[in-house]
Amino acid sequence: MTEPELDNPKQLVASYFAEDTESVARNLLGALLLRRINEQWIGGRIVETEAYLHEHDLASHSARGKGNSNAAMFAEPGTIYVYPIHAKVCFNVVTQPENVGAAVLVRALEPIWGIDVMETHRGLTTPTRLTSGPAMLCQALAIDRSFNGRHFTDEPRLMLCQNHVSTEFDIVASPRIGISKSVDLPLRFFIKDNRFVSRRK
Repeated sequence: MTEPELDNPKQLVASYFAEDTESVARNLLGALLLRRINEQWIGGRIVETEAYLHEHDLASHSARGKGNSNAAMFAEPGTIYVYPIHAKVCFNVVTQPENVGAAVLVRALEPIWGIDVMETHRGLTTPTRLTSGPAMLCQALAIDRSFNGRHFTDEPRLMLCQNHVSTEFDIVASPRIGISKSVDLPLRFFIKDNRFVSRRK
């Protein structure tokens, strides 16, 4: 399948992420996440996110207060927060004003550009398994801890962009996945019937 042309992607500005976290998590659905490797952009459309709040959310890393490991989560909106889990990493973007401690986890992408590169990174060729989960996504796009604490406006290797293709879709809200606290909060958002969502049940 021929990849669509990626014509002048427009980076989301920092103020886009200064809104409340739940709204940002919803609004990021359909946006583009792009990673630059060897002069090539790879990535796709965001189809699933989770919001992690600054208060009344025990699953949020900010619930334990600011420390060395989660300091990026308290930085200015638009900061990249990458944290390790089981020898892999997960990618987040910080929301709300500085020192608040809130972020959106990007859980899944619909891969569009550089699929062959992503397949090499993942060691498989099943399209729905390339980026359908936060650790898979990071492996496919070669996102690692070197991005942690960087800001999108100062990071030439990574972009969150508006989708220049107008598409309509329904958003589903559900409890988040893989957590043991605040499990009932409906803070996971995904595009209805999209086959690249990490868990559709």
